[in-house]
Amino acid sequence: MSVPGGTPMVHVEERGDVAVVRLRHGKVNALDLELLRLITETMDDLRDVAVVLTGTGSSFCAGVDLRRILAGDNEHTDTFLTALSRALLAVFRHPRPVVAAVNGHAIAGGCVLAAAADLRLMSGGSIGLTELRVGVPFPTVALEIIRYAVGPAAHSLALLAELHDPRQAHHMGLVHDLCAPDRLLDEAVDRATRLAAIVPETFAATKRQLHAPAEARITALADQDDVDVRRQWKSDTARTAIGAFLGSLDRAAERRR
Repeated sequence: MSVPGGTPMVHVEERGDVAVVRLRHGKVNALDLELLRLITETMDDLRDVAVVLTGTGSSFCAGVDLRRILAGDNEHTDTFLTALSRALLAVFRHPRPVVAAVNGHAIAGGCVLAAAADLRLMSGGSIGLTELRVGVPFPTVALEIIRYAVGPAAHSLALLAELHDPRQAHHMGLVHDLCAPDRLLDEAVDRATRLAAIVPETFAATKRQLHAPAEARITALADQDDVDVRRQWKSDTARTAIGAFLGSLDRAAERRR
């Protein structure tokens, strides 16, 4: 197996027949335009390989880099939302097995990134969808991936915008198994190796069958998503809400010092 070495933001390591893709971008692996593009490129480069997707430190991925959204203009927001959907779909549509080794916090877009994997293991941190707390709507791709991953639990996960500990996430089916931190990566590689032993064409075909309802809704709602969701993300109301949310995080961080 030949895999790329990656970049400072996305490191790729060969573990037998599995590629371990590790996000290591800043303190919390926040999703900005550059990281999203690298995730897409990396998954495309590894189309013939089973993948374990994991993070660094205390975070798997803390979601969208909202400060970059506020700093950019409407064109940047449009470009970002396109890159976000492409990165999520690159994981969701990967023809070989994908195991998410959720090593820590997986919040908002980070939660969706984990949900796009075929199998999810978690060792610590919190996980959940906080978009409604921020004040922005879900892109269709993100919501359909969550609906596929957890079924009816998507309703409360999205609308209540709560964070969950690993046991709660396991109970609702958001993660499949819990692991000790020192066993997480080895267990994820072992699971990916076992899935990779399935005939690749059979695995890919079954995956497409299972994904078909979600893919149909993504296609059907694409035009509406382009107009409605993007309009809301670019609105003054959303930018004000994002600013207020970031302000509350800053004040909370200040109190902890």
